[in-house]
Amino acid sequence: MDHTLLLVSIAGERAAIASDIIRSVVELDVITPVPRSPEHIAGLAALRSRAMTVVDCRSSLELDEASGPTKLTVVVDVEGFLYALLVDDVVEVVPFDGEPSELRADLLPGWARASVGMIETTAGPALVLDPVKLIEGPAKRKAA
Repeated sequence: MDHTLLLVSIAGERAAIASDIIRSVVELDVITPVPRSPEHIAGLAALRSRAMTVVDCRSSLELDEASGPTKLTVVVDVEGFLYALLVDDVVEVVPFDGEPSELRADLLPGWARASVGMIETTAGPALVLDPVKLIEGPAKRKAA
């Protein structure tokens, strides 16, 4: 890890993503919906002629939808595939030392599933998210 984090805002909450897998931050013009995809998949988009899956972080975290359309994404590379994570805002890049500490608070289920811990940054504490968990989305619920 290169010891920097990108701070983002999702549903008014500050979260962090390790910068070593981030390829860019872009505002998407076009997101093409994919029929029958999971609810947290907003669709597909292209970046420099490469297709990428667009993940709605609010939906993945099981939060309310944004009041307006958001097209701001953090593009991450996971095992050679590009994913665009829809976020509400990008705050800043901050350095950090150490490893994320254990969570000591009760979080909503989506946040608890997607987080790897808390970290203290120069901008204050932040919840560190695991992009793979955001991409996987919420666990499917079985019908009763």
